[in-house]
Amino acid sequence: MLIDLKIKNYALIEQLEMHPSPVLNIITGETGAGKSIMLGAIGLLLGNRADTKLLFNQEQKCVIEGVFDISQYNLQEVFAAEDLDFDNTCILRREISPSGKSRAFVNDTPVTLDVIRKIGENLMDVHSQHDTLQLGDTSYQLNILDIYAGNTSLDIYAGNLSYLKAYSETYRTYKKLESDYKKLEDQLAQSQKELDYNTFLLNEFEEAKLEADEQESLEEELKQLENAEDIKLKLTQAVQSLTESDFNITSALKDTAYLIGQLSQFSSKYDELRTRAESALIELNDIASELEDAERRTEADPQRTLEVQERLNMIYTLQRKHQVQTIAELLTIQEELSTKVGNVLNLDNAIAKTKKEMDAAYQEVLKKAKELSDRRRASFQKFEQELHDLVADLGMPNARIVIQHKEAQPTATGTDEISILFSANKGAQPQTLVKAASGGEFSRLMLSVKYMLADKTALPTIVFDEIDTGISGEVAVKVGRMMQQMAQKHQIIAISHLPQIAAQGDYHYFVYKEDREDRTISRIKQLNDEERVNEIAHMIAGANPSANAYQSAKELLSL
Repeated sequence: MLIDLKIKNYALIEQLEMHPSPVLNIITGETGAGKSIMLGAIGLLLGNRADTKLLFNQEQKCVIEGVFDISQYNLQEVFAAEDLDFDNTCILRREISPSGKSRAFVNDTPVTLDVIRKIGENLMDVHSQHDTLQLGDTSYQLNILDIYAGNTSLDIYAGNLSYLKAYSETYRTYKKLESDYKKLEDQLAQSQKELDYNTFLLNEFEEAKLEADEQESLEEELKQLENAEDIKLKLTQAVQSLTESDFNITSALKDTAYLIGQLSQFSSKYDELRTRAESALIELNDIASELEDAERRTEADPQRTLEVQERLNMIYTLQRKHQVQTIAELLTIQEELSTKVGNVLNLDNAIAKTKKEMDAAYQEVLKKAKELSDRRRASFQKFEQELHDLVADLGMPNARIVIQHKEAQPTATGTDEISILFSANKGAQPQTLVKAASGGEFSRLMLSVKYMLADKTALPTIVFDEIDTGISGEVAVKVGRMMQQMAQKHQIIAISHLPQIAAQGDYHYFVYKEDREDRTISRIKQLNDEERVNEIAHMIAGANPSANAYQSAKELLSL
């Protein structure tokens, strides 16, 4: 529950602090005094967007801080999910600088607006007149019925999820598979358009049987084939120069080694030179032998030349076609084409597998949807009767409440279309709330719904902003009592303009304007017993209440 609220430098509020009661808190004040401004500040605390135009002093930052006692509300998992340390006391804070920069904190840890919003929605339920209009929305009505039927509470049968959560997760799984299935079908349709061409290209590669380093070796071989006669001639001349001519190199070197050897008796140096000459002779003989082998192998071969030329032309054609320079790049393209063609051939299997999984998930959706729908329908009659009894006690004894239900295709919320029909008068046919309910009837319906759901939710604090619109007299007294009963399990903060409700509060806060020389500011104070009598008398009779008004105020307070 909220144990302390501080608002600084916001709209007409220079500085404000309140320590609400753990039960029923009533806030009253003149129109425009700042009651709704407080709600705006609480909205910022719960993650609403900020506007620097609302700064009281444009040169100072706005700070809104709420301190909550959450020791009884089992919110540890909520904090853990956001990677926040849990403490029995939770402090939410928003800061808005004059430059427009907004910062949010949970227990002094900086967080995003989304995080403070998730934490805040577990701490407070702020009900405004806009929410009353929401009651006419069928999706909002369905959510109300789910809370009433217990579909949002954890359940062991649903795998420690709520029935609604268990269905939602199953539906999300189905929609993911459905999306995957459609993507695969689209991929198949697109791939089939390209399949013939890719297959043709792949066949060209497979027929080519490319090898990684063959281009270089073929280009070298072609040079040799095209110049075979010249190469053979030069090899022959080289061999003759080494071994066959009258003045061949090997004979001369052999004579040289012999002559140097005769000098070895005079110095070991000549012996080393002879050894080197003999080694050179051995090397020249090896070279000559290899030249002879090369010469024998070198022959003009027109057929082989043609084969090599055709092979290289085929490689060059593929390179031009695919705009690459090397066989390595061609082999990469071949692998990509093979993958594409293979994927198309495998898509049928993937589609069949995904279709099977999708159909199984859809059957699970229908199963979970039926469980959810059965629980909803089982609650209809009790919901109708309880809501009827409450609104009857609030001055609408002839009201009729009917839940209209239709089966629908599965959506994120199930297979049920729900509409709450209402008529306030005897003999009138129930219609949708938007058509049938007036402003005052809407308010009483909404309060009754909140009353019915109070025992089924774990929110520590509920804020009502003028939910008493359109009612008066004895009905207002009953509304106040209903709030008192709700306050036994929830902290209630109610902004009201009715004396009958104001008198029911455990704490009564009064919001008022204070005029300064330079500007008007809003203030709030907790009224003591005497001040409460005065304020309620003013609410009854206006600016100058009579003795009867004071007496009526005391009577209301004594109730």
